[in-house]
Amino acid sequence: MMLIDIVAVGKLRSREISAMCGEFAKRLGGYSRLKISELADSDPAGEGRAILRELDRTRGAKVVVLSEEGKLFTTVRFAEFLRNCDTRVVFVVGGPFGLSPEVKARADMLWSLSPLTFTHELARLLLLEQLYRALNFNSGGGYHHQ
Repeated sequence: MMLIDIVAVGKLRSREISAMCGEFAKRLGGYSRLKISELADSDPAGEGRAILRELDRTRGAKVVVLSEEGKLFTTVRFAEFLRNCDTRVVFVVGGPFGLSPEVKARADMLWSLSPLTFTHELARLLLLEQLYRALNFNSGGGYHHQ
């Protein structure tokens, strides 16, 4: 079973987004073990230090940092990427002021959810939904329609 860690700056303030994130986190339980670490928001440098401390606890994991200048995937290509990962992947969602260069440098891959900019809350929801969609696709499920 895949181990997925999400390191996210900031709390989910919207009840609606929090509920939807909870639903996808619950659905992911059938495909992976999910751990979400919420870090306090501050300035990008302080957030960067906190993120790097969290990443130090996940030695050996593939680190994927969500960043607007990252690689774009279709859902099917993202599912393929996950199939080729080892058993543990860490996804990093930055705060409202972006990520420090040190966090981006630590990444094994920068991934862009879209050319558009999203709040960190929406980015976390999109990440959870795409993780569920990709893992469901990889297991032959019917959530993704082609």
